Amino acid sequence: MVDLFVDRVLVKNNKDQDEQDTEREIVMCLQNRILMLFFASAACESCQQFAPTLSDFFKRLTDEFYVDRAAQLVLLYISLDESEEQQESFLKELPKKCLFLAYEDPYRRELEAMFNVEELPTVVVLRPDCSILNPNAVQEILRLGPDCYRNWQEAAEIIDRNFMINEDFEEKSMRSFSDPVRRLKYKVEDEKKKKKKKKGRGWGGGREEEVEVDGNDGGGW
Repeated sequence: MVDLFVDRVLVKNNKDQDEQDTEREIVMCLQNRILMLFFASAACESCQQFAPTLSDFFKRLTDEFYVDRAAQLVLLYISLDESEEQQESFLKELPKKCLFLAYEDPYRRELEAMFNVEELPTVVVLRPDCSILNPNAVQEILRLGPDCYRNWQEAAEIIDRNFMINEDFEEKSMRSFSDPVRRLKYKVEDEKKKKKKKKGRGWGGGREEEVEVDGNDGGGW
């Protein structure tokens, strides 16, 4: 992830538009985080409609008003605007914690070609190693909302002990009803889930003994 933006300048979408231009700053921003590359344009009506949804999605995962600790998630706006004025206008619709590339930075177009962006809006989701987790997560975000992050977190194998939506997160509540679907979709192995097995004694069809492989009493969700 860091290698993708070394020697680049990332700008914060805050009032001062602080620049992250040193390798140390880039590492601090991106290391061990899931990155969303948001390709959009102010001239795109669909982008205008999607922007509030994406902004709310990101805030609910990173704003301490909603969570105890911010998720390991970065939103980077890749402007495909036709002018700097359009870019500045569109940035007002995005969170202040969002990052962006300056309008004059040609790397914007290089990233567009690198990730084969063919439609707007597009949200490319990257693992920390820069591999693509989802080539366009727009529909997933619209359908699942913040639950997307748990899907991505597990698929990217990121350990995020600080991320909590609710204070009372016990072991069982960490598992959601969508786990089986998530594992199928992202091909994530779940070694923790074990089934009860019945083991027969000998060849004589003797008494069967139920062996609990998992230590949980209920074995359910």
